[in-house]
Amino acid sequence: MTAAMPEDRTEAVGVYKSMLKRIVDNRPSGTRQRLAIALGKNRSFISQITNPAYDVPIPARHVETIFEICHFTADERRQFMAAFARAHPRRVTLVSAKGDVRLVTVKLPDLGDANRNRMVDELMTDIAQRIGRIVRDG
Repeated sequence: MTAAMPEDRTEAVGVYKSMLKRIVDNRPSGTRQRLAIALGKNRSFISQITNPAYDVPIPARHVETIFEICHFTADERRQFMAAFARAHPRRVTLVSAKGDVRLVTVKLPDLGDANRNRMVDELMTDIAQRIGRIVRDG
């Protein structure tokens, strides 16, 4: 098997990003914001990963969270993962096949400052990711 040419990779990335865009666009208002919070990213990142015109790939570590937040059906997951595998044959193994993650919502006080709120959100996401690595890696 030969490596995909850059144009082929760009096209393959565009396929799964188009799928994600269509799914997100059909979900309730606020889905993009919930996704941004769950991933510990800004809404601009969500715009980049849902826009096929941008060559920004979706990091494999975010795929399961995207499935959870966007309520992908089993069929949508299969189609998305097939397209993701075509675009990133080496990265597909990094996506949890079992969906062995869960979403926990934590309510925090509004600090009255967008920058400080973002810093706390990122800290909470970092803590959760570290716990996940400890549990996964033993």
